[in-house]
Amino acid sequence: MTSRALTVGFDLDMTLIDSRPGIHACYQALSARTGTYIDADLAVTRLGPPLADELANWFPAEEIDAVADLYREMYPAIAIAATPALPGAREAIDAVRSAGGRAIVVTAKYEPNAKLHLEHLGIEPDAVIGDLWAERKAEALLDHGAAVYVGDHTGDVRGARTAGAHSVAVATGPCDADELRAAGADVVLADLTEFPAWLAAYRAR
Repeated sequence: MTSRALTVGFDLDMTLIDSRPGIHACYQALSARTGTYIDADLAVTRLGPPLADELANWFPAEEIDAVADLYREMYPAIAIAATPALPGAREAIDAVRSAGGRAIVVTAKYEPNAKLHLEHLGIEPDAVIGDLWAERKAEALLDHGAAVYVGDHTGDVRGARTAGAHSVAVATGPCDADELRAAGADVVLADLTEFPAWLAAYRAR
């Protein structure tokens, strides 16, 4: 295990990137390809949990694995270019690096597609670990010795707390500030533009 001195983990969807446009387009394409109705407007209001959780609302259980594979296959051509970084994302990674730390991304997203997003946007974390959700994110956080985990969902808060990491929540996703505080976040920021100042104060303490 690496040192816990200063490794900061970040969630991806709705923390570092606004994945709604790309995911919306991908669900529309998936609906057309499969002939199954998907309310893409609704689906993008509840990003965070694994893909299979959302697909379960639209497909029978026995089809979910195959449909998830199809979605992931379609995703790069549809979703990557349509997805911008959220305000402050690059600066947040830079703030960790400027402090002599390591920045890692721990996400529920399919890892190859997560890497494609970051490469497209020119964001270069020290490691990207995908396919982990909620409490299971603690596996990667502990493995990399992360002292802080930043995310937008109550599942991210649970992951941080399971790992014994400081939970920094940003109210840029489906969970509002009150929900994030109630879940046990140590601090709630409006967005990542507030992160560098928070990190400086955290290090000073």
